[in-house]
Amino acid sequence: MTQEFRGPHCTRAKISALGTYVPPKILTNADLEKMVDTNDQWITERTGIKERHILEKGQGTSDMAAEAARRCLAARGIEASEVDAIIIGTVTPDMMFPSTACLVQEKIGARGAWGFDVSAGCSGFVFALQAGAKLVESGAHKKVLVIGADANSRIVDYTDRTTCIIFGDGAGAVLIEPADEGEVGLIDFVHEIDGSGGPALNLAGGGSLNPATAETVASGMHFIHQDGQTVYKFAVRKMAEATTKVLERNGVEGKDLGCFIPHQANKRIITATADRIGIEPERVIINIEKYGNTSAGTIPLAMGTAMEEGKLKKGDLVLLAAAGAGFTVGATLLRWEI
Repeated sequence: MTQEFRGPHCTRAKISALGTYVPPKILTNADLEKMVDTNDQWITERTGIKERHILEKGQGTSDMAAEAARRCLAARGIEASEVDAIIIGTVTPDMMFPSTACLVQEKIGARGAWGFDVSAGCSGFVFALQAGAKLVESGAHKKVLVIGADANSRIVDYTDRTTCIIFGDGAGAVLIEPADEGEVGLIDFVHEIDGSGGPALNLAGGGSLNPATAETVASGMHFIHQDGQTVYKFAVRKMAEATTKVLERNGVEGKDLGCFIPHQANKRIITATADRIGIEPERVIINIEKYGNTSAGTIPLAMGTAMEEGKLKKGDLVLLAAAGAGFTVGATLLRWEI
């Protein structure tokens, strides 16, 4: 008997290809011990992170995003000229404007594509994923590139041990296309924003309210500010609520999932969410020890890890979840069709 899912009653959308990229330079916990008052044991116990990748000077988020996009298109066996739109989740654009999507469009040669950026913090990829899916489901487009990419090392204060241990750089891209007959693809999603969380996680300098000046630079306003406890409590509560809601309204339980692919912010947040939805630990994808928190890049990077480890197979039900600055939260239920 075919299971009925919520979702579009027109064209269904699916992920048809995946490509990921992290810069080769690695910053280990041992390296951080030489920079700030911290140690490997403290970092590992509290976050689960062992190392993170760092973008070289002279490169930007668009370079990582473009390489992930190239790998995604190569995996699908198509040219960039076939792409209709590019949507990028990022909070570390190369510059205020033009958008990162414009820069990537030029770098990969997607001449006929349009696109835009999505600013949703660590939920950037799941937010962008739904925007791309709706373009396909509506029939407007056939091939949409959705990219999550962030160069967090550019906005981290490496004298602040509460943030510099957490963040890394990386990118991942998926291609969204119409599902073939008999395929399910993207099923349902739950998104939410809570602007009251803005003071707990932000980068205050450089925008129209606090444009860059010698004073904003000197006061550290161009670095990530994070109230760790507030962010942690929100992420644990809201990721559990969003995942539970999307599963319940589709009649799915944790035991039905092939895998759970969460945002990689903190290992304790991941395990708390997994416990809430009742999925076995071996089906929870965790790669935070190798990459740290790459913001919008974490979920596609974790998809890559799941494929490499043989934990993501065609036909699997997959749950994605993220929480980020804003506050933002998102959960997506899909069937893997690659």
